[in-house]
Order: sequence, then C-alpha cells, then structure tokens
Amino acid sequence: MEKLAELSHLFVTVFLSSFASLMVIPAITDVTMSAVCPGKDECSLAIYLSGFQQAIIGLGTVVMMPLIGNLSDQYGRKALLTLPMTLSVIPLVILAYSRTTTFFYAYYLLRTLTAMICEGSINCLALAYVADNVLERQRTSAFGILSGIATAAFVCGTLAARFLSTASTFQVAALVSMLAAVYMRIFLRESLPNGENLTRPILKSGQDGHCQDDGNLSGLAPVLKKIPSIQDITGLLKSSVTFSQAAVVAFFNSIAEGGMQASIMYYLKARFHFSKNQYADLMLLLGIAGMASQLVFMPLLAQLVAEEKLLAIGLLGGIADALLFSVAWSNWVMLQLNSIFPCILLLQKTFLFFLSLC
Repeated sequence: MEKLAELSHLFVTVFLSSFASLMVIPAITDVTMSAVCPGKDECSLAIYLSGFQQAIIGLGTVVMMPLIGNLSDQYGRKALLTLPMTLSVIPLVILAYSRTTTFFYAYYLLRTLTAMICEGSINCLALAYVADNVLERQRTSAFGILSGIATAAFVCGTLAARFLSTASTFQVAALVSMLAAVYMRIFLRESLPNGENLTRPILKSGQDGHCQDDGNLSGLAPVLKKIPSIQDITGLLKSSVTFSQAAVVAFFNSIAEGGMQASIMYYLKARFHFSKNQYADLMLLLGIAGMASQLVFMPLLAQLVAEEKLLAIGLLGGIADALLFSVAWSNWVMLQLNSIFPCILLLQKTFLFFLSLC
C-alpha cells in the first residue's frame, strides 16, 4: 500500500489529462458534422475523415511509441510525459477559440500530427511509471487502479460535458489539459527503470551482435544508436511467446476497435439522431459501469482468476458487444448494452497492457 500511496501524484496527473481529453468526445461529433456537413445527420465525408485520421495516427504511433519508450528509459518517465501532455493542449485550444469550418480543419490537421505522439503515449508512460515503482506481484492491482482512475476521469468529464455548452466544453478541456501538464511538472517525481523490480529484461543486450557493445557506449552516445531497430523488435517477438501472443491479440483487437471508434458516433447520429447530451448520457452509463469494474472487481478478480481467462472473457464480450450494436433497433437497446458490457471490455483492455508489460 505504501508503494501505491507514492503514486498519488501520477494518479492525479492521469486523472486531469484523461478528464481533458475525454470530456470533448460527446461534443466532437456535432462539431465535425456542423463543419463538414452542416444541417445533416448523415455524412459519409465525416466518417472518411475520421477513418483516415485514425489510420495516419496509427502509422505514426508505430514509429513514435518505441522511440518515446526508449527515450523514457534513458531520460525518465516524467521528462517524456512532458512532450505529449504539452502537445495535447494545442488542438483543444483551437476549438476552444472557434469551431467554424476553417478552425475545424486546422484542429483536424494539428490533432492528426500531435496524436502521433500523444495517442496512447501518456497511458503507456504512466503504466511504465507504475512498473518502475511497484513490485511485480502488485502490478496487476496497480494497473487496475490506474485504469479505474482513468475511467473515473471519463465519467467526470462526460458529466461535465453533459451540462456545459459545446464552446464551454472545449474551453474547460483546454484549461484542465494545461493544469495537468503544470501539475505533472511541479509535483511528479522523476522515475527511471528499476532493475530490482524486473525478473528479466525484455530486450537482452547480448541478444545479437550489434547489441553486445551496448554496455561500452558512453552516456554521450547519440540517442538514435539505442533506439530499437526492426531487428530488435522482431527478435523481441520471437524471444517472448507471451509478448508475441499479446501483440497478435492486441493487433486484431485494435483493428476491430478502430473501425467501431471511427463510425459508431456517426452511426448513432444517423440512426437515432443523437446529439451531444444523448452521447453524454450513453457514455455515462459506460463510464460508471467501467469505473465500478476497475476500482472494485478488477483488483479482486486479479487475485482469483488467471489473466488469460479474464482476457478471453473480455474478448468474447467485445465480440458480443459489436454484434448487438449492429442490430440495435431502439435507444433503450443502446442503454442496456452500455450497462452490461463495459466491465467485460475494460478487463480485456487492462490485461492487454498487463500481458505486454509484465
């Protein structure tokens, strides 16, 4: 418990950052539709733009995430957290100022560029920070608490968006995002990988010829020489069966989730004429159920059920969720789905992280 108490500043940082980034989700669909297809509830261009943006962000993330992770191993988690948390403020400030078509496309461009660095990196660096400071036997519970705090931020952000106007939503999100970056810089203690908490390294320095002299490199050696190459990543996938299996599962799961995320909001607007407040109501159910799952049930189940079984349950829940969404015929069906499946889906996501890091 002492170790978890030491992570309080990280938890506050993650809460504020997640609050800012997630509270704009109920409003962004209406903003996009108003800018791209004003006066319409159906717009193929908006879906294509969202899908294209996700594809570009995904490709950029493939390149940037190993780089950010490697740099954080050398310079610290806090130092690298500063970059994505600062960049994530810029797109929010644009829409906080104006949501006209011109400003929307400026937001779209900058969001695409900054998300290559920001998308997922804050969560991954936070998980790495936890792994640096918590013993291996306690990590499952710590990851569950961290995920629960992010879900609590999701609930609070969605609740705030429910009662704020669209303009105020983006203004508050920009302000809280700035506060998160400042709080992190002032209060969060720097953290570097701690060998005492590792049972074995993921990448062994003597694994191949070009890595054997790594220990002789001076501290002033160029950073790029230590960035994992394609051969390093391939070697990692081959050397760890657990990691390679988790990577395959995460890859196909991400494809399915990407398709859902790119279209689900527009699907709800076209079929049920959803607006910002209705999106917020639906997401509140999702967040409350997920928060209870991650903060209460997840730490308990992690001690009783094997991670692989929980991951399998989560994947099956994701399949059922997508199938039932596709045949939903009324608003109440959507509400029922979002009160039943969040617990299962969030178990799946947490253990995809757990299997890849531990």
